Amino acid sequence: MEPDLTFSKQISNQSGQNVARCYYCLRCSAGCPVTHVMDYGPAQVLRMIQLGQKDALLRSSAIWLCVGCETCGTRCPNGIRTGLVIDALRQMALAEGIAPAEREVVKLHQAFLDSIRIWGRVHELSMLAQYKLTSLDLFSDLDMGLDMFLKGKIHPFPKRIKGRDEVAKLFEMESEG
Repeated sequence: MEPDLTFSKQISNQSGQNVARCYYCLRCSAGCPVTHVMDYGPAQVLRMIQLGQKDALLRSSAIWLCVGCETCGTRCPNGIRTGLVIDALRQMALAEGIAPAEREVVKLHQAFLDSIRIWGRVHELSMLAQYKLTSLDLFSDLDMGLDMFLKGKIHPFPKRIKGRDEVAKLFEMESEG
């Protein structure tokens, strides 16, 4: 497959990060807590963007396994926040109709966003219920969930926050942009 020579500029514009500044020092990958399960580490992701390997990246599991901890960005000597780059890659993959390599992660991500959209914050019980129903993984960690509920870590009733209108505006901006 031919490299997409506009890909680097596209991702830089969408993420607000200058990916051309990466000189592959690997500090981001060395600090990443999930690089061992990714098909491409953070440094490889940036290099692949520079080389125009759009299709491979948008179909990779790496963009879905990033946990957004921002360790990569704090370690980067050039201040590249790779988490923002990976978010842009996720958005691009979804916009182009590319099936996520990690479908369960996308279902959890959607449940998380839906909870924030409805309540203005995450309500764990409704978020987990949505995730469990959409993933059909109903019983795998039921014992842990029950234990958390009994210890008061998961609240049965959601609380709406002040400023839900501002949160709603963020979702409106995202759907327009």
